[in-house]
Amino acid sequence: MNARLGSGGWWVAMGWLGGSALQLQQSTVADPQAYLLAAASGALCLWLRTVIRPQWSAGVLFMLSAALLSWSVTDWRAHQRLADRLDPMLEMQPMRVTGVVSGLPVWRPEGIRFELAVERTDPPVPEGVPTRLSLSWYPSGDGAAFTAVTMPRAGQRWSLPVRLRLPDGPVNPHGFDAALGWFERGVGAVGTVQSRAGTVPALLGETGGEWVDRWRQDLRDRLRGRLGDTPAAGLLAALGVGDQAAIEREDWAVFRTTGVAHLVSISGLHVTLLGWLGGVALGRIWRLHSAWLLIQPAPVIVRWGGLAVAVAYALLAGWGVPAQRTVLMLAIVVLLRSGARRWSGGRILLAAAAGVVAWDPWAMLQAGFWLSFVAVGLLMLGGSPSEVAVVSGWRGRVSRELRSLWRTQWVVTLGLAPWTLLFFQQVSLVSLLANAVAIPLVTLVITPLALLGLLLPPLWVWALPVVDGLMHVLQTLAAWPWASVHLPAAPAWAQVLGIAAAALLVAPLPAVQRLAGLPLLLPMLWPALPLPPDGEFELLAADIGQGNAVLVRTARHSLLYDTGPAYGRHGEAGNAGERVLVPLLRALGVRALDQLIITHRDTDHSGGAGAVMQALPVGLVQSSLEPGHPLRERAPHQRCTAGTRWEWDGVRFEVLHPEAADHDRPGLAVLRPNAVSCVLRVASRGGRVLLLTGDIGIDQELRLVIRQPERLKAEVLLVPHHGSGSSSVLYFLKSVQPTWAIVQAGRHNRYGHPAPLVMERYAKQGISMVRTTQCGAWHWQSADGTHWCARDQRIRYWHLIDPVPLVADGPDIAKSVLNDQPHP
Repeated sequence: MNARLGSGGWWVAMGWLGGSALQLQQSTVADPQAYLLAAASGALCLWLRTVIRPQWSAGVLFMLSAALLSWSVTDWRAHQRLADRLDPMLEMQPMRVTGVVSGLPVWRPEGIRFELAVERTDPPVPEGVPTRLSLSWYPSGDGAAFTAVTMPRAGQRWSLPVRLRLPDGPVNPHGFDAALGWFERGVGAVGTVQSRAGTVPALLGETGGEWVDRWRQDLRDRLRGRLGDTPAAGLLAALGVGDQAAIEREDWAVFRTTGVAHLVSISGLHVTLLGWLGGVALGRIWRLHSAWLLIQPAPVIVRWGGLAVAVAYALLAGWGVPAQRTVLMLAIVVLLRSGARRWSGGRILLAAAAGVVAWDPWAMLQAGFWLSFVAVGLLMLGGSPSEVAVVSGWRGRVSRELRSLWRTQWVVTLGLAPWTLLFFQQVSLVSLLANAVAIPLVTLVITPLALLGLLLPPLWVWALPVVDGLMHVLQTLAAWPWASVHLPAAPAWAQVLGIAAAALLVAPLPAVQRLAGLPLLLPMLWPALPLPPDGEFELLAADIGQGNAVLVRTARHSLLYDTGPAYGRHGEAGNAGERVLVPLLRALGVRALDQLIITHRDTDHSGGAGAVMQALPVGLVQSSLEPGHPLRERAPHQRCTAGTRWEWDGVRFEVLHPEAADHDRPGLAVLRPNAVSCVLRVASRGGRVLLLTGDIGIDQELRLVIRQPERLKAEVLLVPHHGSGSSSVLYFLKSVQPTWAIVQAGRHNRYGHPAPLVMERYAKQGISMVRTTQCGAWHWQSADGTHWCARDQRIRYWHLIDPVPLVADGPDIAKSVLNDQPHP
């Protein structure tokens, strides 16, 4: 009987995972009739199971039923979340919302970010305002005045003046899917709190709800109050209450480079360790009272008490995927032991995965889901070597344990390498050494002190020297030239082979058989990169928000034209270089930039330059930056000056603006930087031309029309100054005569780019418009004119904007292109 139940559970878990995975591939949700029919079909399959007796058919019916039910439930939940989104007509409209702070607010000296469960709006809006918002609050004046005392706290009710927009993010090849993150958390709108005169936020009082997150916030604030805003405080907050946002970006980079990032999050090891310690402690206390033993045996208390402690810690830590997986696996083991049943480790792992997906189907698209479950699966697969020698004495036992720990570490490191390449295009070469130091310190010293400090805060101070010593070791390892290797993204078939190869290499097989996995790794480690042929080039206009960033590649050279913006008021939220361009370049296989052109000093063009130059070698920087600008000192530099020409692989490059005299005009590069934007012309051997214009305005456009009209005609044009009203004069457009015009501008940017009249001007000329807010990153090849939008390649139902017609034949179509309507 138990075997039949276990076998049926295996089929059900496989079916549930498969049904949810299938639904997550859809570009649109199904009609309600479809998921109702799927649910009814699943129920029918269950009924057929009672009629059909053969065992093989019963398993298939179990799996089919679970798959249909899983698909229908996931699709229904997707319907509910899509219905709970901001009405597009309410985007950026001022309103006041009243609600309760939910979750753990993220605090920074310059501002905070938190989620709000909406109760009502003022003026009342009958529908269209979602029930959950993600808000950013930047205080007016000195941002440092925002402290942990004055910030919103979980469970408080606030009345806030806000401006909201639909949740979306940049869409680039191999890039992070921000829209999925919002959707998974049930956030229907994002926005900012408007703290100005006449629109003052108001605290209405405490609700008594959100007590878990309120407790987490109190503990985090107590830790920060004792240790200050130090790296040690951030690490202890991450391990103690799951506040990973408390760790600075620079420290995260060290953890990723050294391969210890899994230890910084609340991993299954931490949850299991604490559950075991809690169970043992409760068992000891229970045995002290003989009368209690008559009520329940001590082993039962150990099992259920340990599970309760594990659940409590997982909730305190924010209930992430590794914590969910561990709690579900522990719960299954406890239930089986209580019922005198046994399942194999693989079956328990599969059931836990199905449980996580039932709770959150969209977790399957997160790297943490796969890394967490695959790591445990690899340990089960790797097991222990069959030829273990019999040892005696404490030295032999210690030696055996050390060998076992070493094997466990290399099994996980080697087995997860293809997965980290798949998700991050990065493998740490110092991971074994770094983890050998970090695992015992984090697991046995830092994490216990972080947790015990929740009860006895002075213990946090004891952890400081340990954390500082660990960070010193990790920073030293991260500084090694080959601490980590970045490889280009491989095609799907090579990724599948790499994953299979890693599993084979760690399997408990003879060495000769394991080594057969090495050839299977090669396509993933050295993928064939699609590059233009000689005499041709390709461009990729990245989706970076309000700014410019265009990659131009020939057969053997790469040029980056501008580096996108710095995010936040003063760049405190990062920049397009580190968040978009560096991961994108590495995924495409760009190991170095032959040239970087920084058109001018404005931060929406130069904001990511520092991060790009830090991450990749740059052969030459051309710019109009003024003497003394710090970016000029980061790499060999020359002024971009009209008449500068060079040729790469049969492709001709030429700078058309500014003139040498423009550089010599005092203060022009600082006071009017747009006027000295670098204009670059790229021409293929076959005659296809690309014109990149930066932020030039009407004066510079007319100068180019008068002085170099024969050099302007191009098939692809980067729209000057993001389509501002002070650019794209009609004479210039008639001289260029582009087929395609690219607009790189942020959605709902404060400048109103692109201007409607400018868009209409392009439309009247029959020019096809490409807007990165609607297209995502845009790719174009000079060899045959092939082009595609990143959104078209990876559109899913949680993305906001459907693909739009790119050819504008008149004013009416121009207005439809202007309409930033989201996905219905």
